[in-house]
Amino acid sequence: MTLHAASREALAAAELRLLELADATKAPAELSKLGEELFAVLGVLVGQPQLRRAFADASSDPAGREQLVRGLFDGKVTGATLQVLVVVVTARWSSPRELVDGIESLARTALLVRAERDGKLDDVEDELFRLGRIVAGSHELELLLADHAADTAGKVELIDGLVVGKVDEVTKTLVDQLVRHPRGQRVVDGLSELADLAAKRRQRSVAHVRSAVELTAEQVDRLTTTLTTIYSRPIALHVEVDPRLQGGLQIKIGDEVIDGSVAGRLAALRRNLAS
Repeated sequence: MTLHAASREALAAAELRLLELADATKAPAELSKLGEELFAVLGVLVGQPQLRRAFADASSDPAGREQLVRGLFDGKVTGATLQVLVVVVTARWSSPRELVDGIESLARTALLVRAERDGKLDDVEDELFRLGRIVAGSHELELLLADHAADTAGKVELIDGLVVGKVDEVTKTLVDQLVRHPRGQRVVDGLSELADLAAKRRQRSVAHVRSAVELTAEQVDRLTTTLTTIYSRPIALHVEVDPRLQGGLQIKIGDEVIDGSVAGRLAALRRNLAS
């Protein structure tokens, strides 16, 4: 998600209010409710361009935008959700699209905070990553999920068949909403983004590791320790087996790529010979 300066400030203010509400609540289920209701509002805005333009219209009176959101959602969502929405619509956003991006981010944050409170953030991150690998490994499944003509409820039912009873409820909600509202994003990419968000919630960087062969637990631990030492911060590994590498590892952390694979070295050699 890329936001312009005004939208970044607006999201920061709304996220601060959300986290204040999260700190005040004693019932973790209320965080799930907050996230689910924000996702429901997201669905409304995705389907109503005129409404999202009205919410993001910086030329209008903020009090008028607050009145509009209260008139639409008061009594239909909890007080906590309404408070977050008021902060959202009275802030200045760079575009209607970025306002919707912000609401989606807030919904995800609420659910990840729930997982964190339950001590299940590690599980949620791992489940999202593994599901992403399952989808990426099935061309047919990926095509079905990307089919704009396919029934959304049918796609949700399909993905639920893979996760129901096998993952945490937070994981299921995040995945269901991604399938309902991919917003131009491939489901595989969306799952990877969600796993990264879970890792960042734990203040860890994510190393996307591609290996020609399956790594042993000892090798994963050793690589984690090495990268943590190099980058001077905790590193979470997401490992994918890719035989096309022919040997070695390819590691991507943010924009930095460490390519120690055979295929990578051969490609570099070919570039050098051609220059």
